[in-house]
Amino acid sequence: MDFAGFGTVVNVISIIIGGIIGLIFGRFVSKNLQETLQKSCAVVVIFLGIAGTLSKMMKIHSDGTIEIIGTMMMIASLSIGSIIGEMINIEGKMEKFGVYLRKKSRNDGDSKFVNGFITASLTVCIGAMAIIGAIEDSLLHNYTILYAKSILDLILIMIFTISLGKGCIFSAISVGIFQGIITIIAGFLQQFMTDLTINNISYVGNILIFCVGINLMFGQKIRVANLLPAIIIAAIYN
Repeated sequence: MDFAGFGTVVNVISIIIGGIIGLIFGRFVSKNLQETLQKSCAVVVIFLGIAGTLSKMMKIHSDGTIEIIGTMMMIASLSIGSIIGEMINIEGKMEKFGVYLRKKSRNDGDSKFVNGFITASLTVCIGAMAIIGAIEDSLLHNYTILYAKSILDLILIMIFTISLGKGCIFSAISVGIFQGIITIIAGFLQQFMTDLTINNISYVGNILIFCVGINLMFGQKIRVANLLPAIIIAAIYN
């Protein structure tokens, strides 16, 4: 099959499959093991964020010296983005949507549902792979990036579901909406996707992934959803 959005369809299916596998095996996993899996997943997400950020933050010159770049962009994006995000209260809206999904799916007794939905959604939606992958899906019918993302998401959502519950499976909706919108407006976005723009998106996106990992490890410390506008600021920063 070959159509715009096919990569996102594969990505959505992979998340659902990962979630179902997590639900099946989660029944046989003790609470101690669930907690350990959550912490190990947090470590993975933290280091993915750190590695991705450092790869964009550090420039190695031919003489071996290392230069730190993009600090002003990072400061401006996170500062302005957090102000916009708090004014809009994206986190609150995601929580309400999570509560709505919990009710509609008849999981009112699941206390971890909303947290699982938000954590998983932020993890699989944030980052350059989702944005660039959806653009290439739409314009070039090149699904390579989203295929790779699908495998990664399947594994992450499987582990998330074991430790955080079935709310994680519903992150498939978030991915479908987010990447679907990008696919639709890809023609408009393409002219703005310079190397600098992609680099900035990846730079800030990986910082937010790191923040998701911190929340996974230590509980809700950072309202990551309210930092999402930072990615838009990073994209237009030059």
